[in-house]
Amino acid sequence: MSKVVKIGILTLSDRASEGVYDDLSGKAIRELLDEWIVSEREYVYKVIPDEFELIKATLIEFIDTLGCDLVLTTGGTGPALRDVTPEATEAVCEKMMPGFGELMRSESLKYVPTAILSRQTAGIRGSCLIVNLPGNPKAIKECLEPVFSAIPYCIDLIEGAYIQTDESKMKVFRPKNKKIS
Repeated sequence: MSKVVKIGILTLSDRASEGVYDDLSGKAIRELLDEWIVSEREYVYKVIPDEFELIKATLIEFIDTLGCDLVLTTGGTGPALRDVTPEATEAVCEKMMPGFGELMRSESLKYVPTAILSRQTAGIRGSCLIVNLPGNPKAIKECLEPVFSAIPYCIDLIEGAYIQTDESKMKVFRPKNKKIS
């Protein structure tokens, strides 16, 4: 029996955390994952303000205490003074995975010239992959779709839960096992 995939969704927004508006970004992430992933999964979800120490503490809680295999953050990746999600992510990770941010920015440039202002990144803590996504619900799909094909294999390599997708909706890459003769 395979392990249930535990996915953290962490929204960083001063206004959403105060109830000024609904968290549409966190909901957009979950809708995409529910469409793509067929593995049994459990979500951990929080909306918190853009506070460096709180972001760090929540990421650590999601991973070390609650056992998330994947944490997707949304918000706090721009150049504004309160945008500190990438710094908090880097502070809790053992390894950074810059290719995720590079590909997301490259894809976003097809839609908006301000994509170069985004600082989203990704990193590994233990057997969990953290990926920073933008705070705009439309941009979430534009960024998550191109990188998601590598996420299940990355989690395999760090010994997290096995993520299986509906291949007709999200084809993931896993190398074929080759026998050495």
